[in-house]
Amino acid sequence: PWRQHEAPRRVKRAWVIPPISVSENHKRIPHLLVQIKSDKQQPGGVIYSIKGPGVDEEPLGIFSIDKFSGKVFLNAMLDREENDRFRLKAFALDLGGMTLEDPTDLEIIVVDQNDNRPLFRQDVFTGHVVEGAEPGTCVMTADATDADDPDTDNAAVRYSILEQGAASMFSINATTGEICTAQPGLDREVTMGVYNLTVQAADMSGDGLTTTATAVIYLEDINDNPPEFTTEEFSMEVEEQAAGVDVGKVFVHDKDLAGSPNWLAKFTILEGDPEGAFAIRTDPYTNDGVFSVAKPLDHEVRDRFELTVSVQNEQPLEPTAPASPRALATVRVRVRDVNEAPIFRENPRRISVLEGAPPGTPVTTYTASDPDTRQLQTLTYALLYDPADWLQLDPHTGTIRTKRELLHPSAFLQGGWYIALVLARDDAEPPLSATGTLSIEILEVNDHAPLLQLPAGVVCGRPGRGGSLLLGATDDDRPPHGAPFHFQLSPQHPQLARNWSISRFNVTHAVLAVLVELPEGPYSLPLLLRDSGTPPQERQQLLNISVCHCGRDGTCEDGVLAAATVGAGITLGALLIILGSSILLL
Repeated sequence: PWRQHEAPRRVKRAWVIPPISVSENHKRIPHLLVQIKSDKQQPGGVIYSIKGPGVDEEPLGIFSIDKFSGKVFLNAMLDREENDRFRLKAFALDLGGMTLEDPTDLEIIVVDQNDNRPLFRQDVFTGHVVEGAEPGTCVMTADATDADDPDTDNAAVRYSILEQGAASMFSINATTGEICTAQPGLDREVTMGVYNLTVQAADMSGDGLTTTATAVIYLEDINDNPPEFTTEEFSMEVEEQAAGVDVGKVFVHDKDLAGSPNWLAKFTILEGDPEGAFAIRTDPYTNDGVFSVAKPLDHEVRDRFELTVSVQNEQPLEPTAPASPRALATVRVRVRDVNEAPIFRENPRRISVLEGAPPGTPVTTYTASDPDTRQLQTLTYALLYDPADWLQLDPHTGTIRTKRELLHPSAFLQGGWYIALVLARDDAEPPLSATGTLSIEILEVNDHAPLLQLPAGVVCGRPGRGGSLLLGATDDDRPPHGAPFHFQLSPQHPQLARNWSISRFNVTHAVLAVLVELPEGPYSLPLLLRDSGTPPQERQQLLNISVCHCGRDGTCEDGVLAAATVGAGITLGALLIILGSSILLL
């Protein structure tokens, strides 16, 4: 038909080759696919050749052609999933290598066989759904792929559940692989918390090759179970005086997920502890309630407690959850008696004793009390500290007396106070003791009269300047039994007042003055000195005066007499001079 005179006319060409189909995995090799012929037959014959993928391009050597007959052969097994078709070029040449016709297309189509199983995207699928979910609640999709031709049944995958337990709580969409709840009653605490499903994918619309995977579905917990006490009554014991110690536990059970807020218990003491002597907390590991003592307990005051305790979750219960018949429990606590140390109710004990108290003078009875009123115990006493060894103590009665007179002043007095320590001990096993402080104030007694500091002096025998003498006195008593002192001439000798006078200088001194000019010589003046104590003490004392001849400045001119009496006294004038000099030196 390709002759020249026919060129103007378009005719059907025999050289056009229709597509050729061959099944993949064809095992009878070599296999004749087609024989091509050119209508340009030559007397010497036609040389045929093919080119393209599978021939001279990768993959090489799959196809070949008999160059004289034009037969095209398949030389290897085909895999549609690798190459679903081959597009080749066929050539017709004369013996001289000249092209007889234009190259034509040779298309070889690989026909699919069901040689690939479906493959799930993963071996294990994991999903979560809350317990109590309504039927039709979708959890997850377990989907698979098939490498076969998607336009054939070879890749038409269908899903099913092979195994999930007797309850059949889940279903799977056969076409999409979506897994959903199938019926009510998903209860993590009653049935199980985890469902393991074996899921199958099958091609050929369910009748072909199969594969399986595992779908693990976890039931998420909701608070549909209240905590419950394991028993209605609990009993505990604790020693008195213990504070901050754990007494015991109240045990609870909760079916919800351990460690979750739906499981965690919260306890409350409702009755029986108005003073807050107890506390209760939750053990985070066991979820039990731990009782502890918040305030010290006293067996003698109260030896038993009966408490009402409630339990609930930290999280609110679901409205559909049943009420708990064991949300309340009774806790009985017995307070055990232990030996307690004696107590000095008055500590320190402050008392007073007159100074100079003779031996055997009662001081006080200093006793302690024993808190253990329900135990028969005897207290004994001892002096723990008595620095002057001044006291004696009856070990049975606690009565304290003086052992000797406490000398005054004493190095054992601190500001007029004497401190002693008394030990009280019970006879328990082991014994306990307490220490009481005894503070004894030594009350000052006015038992000393004033005494002249200097019982002698020198004075000019002329009134006025130099005719006076400063007198001073001391008293061994402490205030208020000492100064101010009262100096006076003896009332028993009223005639002395004609020649002498005494006037107050300050609280401890007085001034003796000459009233008339007196002859030189010694004089003895009886004086009366009195203190300000209650009652006052007074003393008669002689004052020896040497009257000297006065010089113009009021001083004695008789040096011998003055020297003989140096240190015996000081005139008022001399004192004023000394004081004036001291002021100038300041």
